[in-house]
Amino acid sequence: MFLSPTVGSLPDDFFVTVSQFTRTAYRDEYPDIDPTSEALSQEGKVVVITGTSQGIGRQGFAPAFAKANAKAIILVARNEAEVEAAGREIKEINPKVKVLTQALDIRNQTSVQALFAKIKSEFGTVDVLVNNAGSGKSALPIKVVDPEDFWYDFEVNVKGTLLMTQSFLKLVGDGKPATIINVTSAGGISVIPNTSSYSLSKLVQIQMQRFVTVENPNITAISLHPGTILTPITKPYFVKFSKDTFALAGGVAVWLATEQAKFMNGRYMGANWSVAELMERKDEIVSKGLLLEELQGTFGKAQFEE
Repeated sequence: MFLSPTVGSLPDDFFVTVSQFTRTAYRDEYPDIDPTSEALSQEGKVVVITGTSQGIGRQGFAPAFAKANAKAIILVARNEAEVEAAGREIKEINPKVKVLTQALDIRNQTSVQALFAKIKSEFGTVDVLVNNAGSGKSALPIKVVDPEDFWYDFEVNVKGTLLMTQSFLKLVGDGKPATIINVTSAGGISVIPNTSSYSLSKLVQIQMQRFVTVENPNITAISLHPGTILTPITKPYFVKFSKDTFALAGGVAVWLATEQAKFMNGRYMGANWSVAELMERKDEIVSKGLLLEELQGTFGKAQFEE
């Protein structure tokens, strides 16, 4: 998908309708993704969420898993004061959930490894990883973008995701089922001027999960576009489109961590899509290889032979 620089003239729901995969599209929480429902229970699970000092991590994913009765939620962010405040908010939502807050930079391998050593010591294992921390630092054309700003997005979105994923996989082991949710973006499958480093790093993040699923049969890994939500990193020209709620993203993430969503393994989905309608199309999605990032076309020597 290519978007012209006249993005400001588009209707408010453009980013919902242009990528709509199900007949019904949502912009707020609905019964099928209600994290308090028994069908979405996360009881007994240990959940790690990055990027929880603000935005979707703090106001969407963390509260949703708390409402779903996760056993423990580990909140990760660089800002110590804010991540601790997020932890207190989770305890207010669900006093029963065990909360561990950790201030660290996910680009630092030593810090990430120390975090998972601590998780192992306190909880023994882990069940769900939400790779939510992200960066969209550069906002200039490739011709003039600062290479350092360009690469910073890769450091956070690719290296950070890699380090968190590696430590998660090592703690989970080769047998126990577990789930990784990569919070990506429609930008990862689009060409929007002046967003090259963000979009390309998100594309790598989407494809990284394909390797995770092939190499680790016990892992379900899914890329989630959380919708268009107003957060501290929303670009000014995207504010008018940012009407999706934190609860929508949070509820969908909890659904992705259930048995219901295992058919989405290795795939990309938008939070606006109806999960009930996705389940209705399960056989089609799997048999036709839908929602995978792949080169289109007909390939192979055989097509040119009699």
